Formats: sequence, C-alpha cells, structure tokens
Amino acid sequence: MKRIVLLISALALCVFGLSSCSSSSSGESTAAPLGSENNPVVVGTLATEDILPFWVAEAEELFAQQGVSVDIQVFQSATELIAGICSEQVHFAMTDPMVAASIHASGTEVQITWITLGTSAEQGRFGIMTADPSIASLEDLAGKSIGVGSNTILEYVMDCLIARANIPAGSIASEELQKLPVRFETMASGQVAAAALPASLLALGESRGFTVIADDTTGENISQSVMIARSAVLSAEGGSALLEKLQQAWNSAVERINAQPEQYRALLVEKASLPEAIAQSYHISNYPTTQLPSNATIDPVLAWMQEKHYLETPLRYNETNGCFEVA
Repeated sequence: MKRIVLLISALALCVFGLSSCSSSSSGESTAAPLGSENNPVVVGTLATEDILPFWVAEAEELFAQQGVSVDIQVFQSATELIAGICSEQVHFAMTDPMVAASIHASGTEVQITWITLGTSAEQGRFGIMTADPSIASLEDLAGKSIGVGSNTILEYVMDCLIARANIPAGSIASEELQKLPVRFETMASGQVAAAALPASLLALGESRGFTVIADDTTGENISQSVMIARSAVLSAEGGSALLEKLQQAWNSAVERINAQPEQYRALLVEKASLPEAIAQSYHISNYPTTQLPSNATIDPVLAWMQEKHYLETPLRYNETNGCFEVA
C-alpha cells in the first residue's frame, strides 16, 4: 500500500488530461537550445545495467561526438524518477512500459523512443527466487507468498510465469515489498517464501546458495526496459534531431560493449552498484541498437494493467511511433 500511495503522489504532479503524442506544449523553449552545454539533456534512470550504453557514451565522450550535452541523473526510486519526469526536470528516462503508460495516463504525455534491454528473452533477466530448500518449483508455492511490488515489471513477469506454469490465479499470494533490498532480505530470512527479483539480485542470491525457481530468459519474450521521452521535448523545435543524436550515441556505445563486454565491467560494477560477491562473475548483457517495441509486447502489458485496475482509462500503443493513445 505504501508504494501505491507514493506512486499516486508522484503522478499527481502530472497535469491531468489525455491526448496523442502531438503535444502543443511550449514549455521546452529556453534561451539555450536543449542539448547545448548550458542546457543539457537530462536523462533520468535508476542504478541499473539497462542504461550501461549511456554510461559508456558519457565516459568515452560519444555524446560530445554527436554535439549534444547530456546529464545522466540517477534516482533512488521509481517514485522519484516519475516525479522528475512529471515536473519537467527530466527530458528522457530509462524505465519500463508500466511506468511509461502510468505517466502518460496521468496527463504528462510521453512516448517510447527505443528498447534499452529486452529485444529477446535472453536479454535481461527477471525471476522468482527462494531461500527455502524445500521449494523446488512454482507449484511448491501454493498457499505461500511471493514478495513483489505492485504495478511493476516484476509483478507482470511474476504473473506471466505463474500463468505459464498453469497455476490457478490466487493460489499463490503476493506480499507488497516495494524496496528491492528489503524484498531480497525478507526472502533470504524466510519471512516470505519467495521474491520476484531483477538479474543482479538473482545473481547475488545464487552466490549465497538460493534457488531461482522460474525466470523469463526462455520462451516468449515478456519483459523489456525502454527509453522514454516527454512528448513536448520531441515536438519542440530541434526535437527530432536531438533524438537522432542520442540514438547515434547509444548505438555507438552498444557496438563497443557488444564487441568487448569485459572492457566495461568496472564501469558497470561502479554505476549499477553491483555487490562485490558478483562483481567479477556477473553476466554482461548483449545490448540492442535502437528500435521500438512492438504491439505484440506492449499490448499484453496494457491489458494486464487494465485488468489490475492500474489504468483507469484504457490506452493503446502505436508501434510505428512509440506513442500511447486513448483506446
């Protein structure tokens, strides 16, 4: 419940009103062009591997090669990141489709600009972990609970994995644990039977002998992280050129990471705050070049959000331009 209240508070910063991507806002005009040294593009993110190409672009001056100034700001929670977007302090943000849809539905128009991780099931990893040696499968969780945060990509993946295992809805309870470190330790201490966790915490748990009983790295691709932008930024003068420069910087960094991933391990460990126990063994993902997610991956997310009553007004997604529209 606490997470839901915080999320509502963050979204309340957005002025209510729904429309398509063609924003008419003029709030982006400033004395210095966006992307110049005196007015850098602010990219918001959590401390996560999903945005490693932009950290590489920053470290190796790939933004400068494109003639754009970028300020990458790391937020401590999704709630703080949402508040930054809605208050117009953040121009672009690395997040998930659930957050993007929620922000747009609350009145701050955003659109997806590219997939940061997850063009295939092998890219990125989310799963369900247990510290209880008597639990070997999702079926063993019947009558027990999984720690998770509501309206998150992890809750969506959890529900999909349970459905894939043909386990009746409601036979496994969920317990609201918004903070990932708390969720991990609650699972580790046996206060909940299992927890829905991202790749870094799954790896940490495996190093401690815990078991991943299901993950999303095989079968149909169900999870993606995405780069989003406020529509007002893209529709302002120079917005399209700005987007192209950022995409070029991303693609150049992706080429370097995929060619020599180990060269960027130290940067990943530092920026994503990877625990020492997994710093040298953590798998460095293969990253995608810029491309939009398809309706095949976003539509099920929107349907799930509506079914869960996370969206009061139904939205549809346009895979040709990354926009959300009222359904």
